[in-house]
Amino acid sequence: MSTPAYGLWSLVIINSLIFIVFAFSFAKPQSPRDWRSFGAFAAFLVALFTEMYGFPLTIYLLSGWLQSRYPGLDPFSHNAGHLLETLFGWRANPHFGPFHILSSVLIFGGFMLLSSAWKVLYAAQQAQQLATTGPYARVRHPQYAGFVLVMLGFLLQWPTLLTALMFPVLVWMYARLARREEAEMRAAFGEAYARYAAATPAFFPRWGRGRMPRPS
Repeated sequence: MSTPAYGLWSLVIINSLIFIVFAFSFAKPQSPRDWRSFGAFAAFLVALFTEMYGFPLTIYLLSGWLQSRYPGLDPFSHNAGHLLETLFGWRANPHFGPFHILSSVLIFGGFMLLSSAWKVLYAAQQAQQLATTGPYARVRHPQYAGFVLVMLGFLLQWPTLLTALMFPVLVWMYARLARREEAEMRAAFGEAYARYAAATPAFFPRWGRGRMPRPS
């Protein structure tokens, strides 16, 4: 008897908790804004693992098209859930496919960015100063960028209709939160933050131009 690929609700709960707690240990939300951004990220993870191990809504909706285009494919097998590897003809183990490898790099990089950003931000908050070193020397919002990298990585690894719809909404939400945060920083630090913002991109670093100057 083959092992079922779905209906594994214990795995939905376990994986959701593992990654949510893991992200919490890096992000350490404190303010209401932090909790909103973290809560949205947690909702994305629950939706992802629900389809990965619970009920494969996306696969169910696409099963007829997948079977007509890929004869012999069992659309409800776990490997078929790695849709990008399937669609691009990767025949070997999808866990070693290009999209899965890229997703692992993005997820790992996103969590590392969250971790390094939190250390700098915490030290700056304790000193009542602007966070302008470490990842903050490259982008103004490395924690939001870290959340987006992790979500993009999971989306490449296991794309679903729900998470594909959630992703742009969450990116828009993080952009709005970032604008509100910047308004507060301008009110608190005035010209110093204005100089920092003029020299440092919001989300996409300018590679090859050296470190961003730290405002006085």
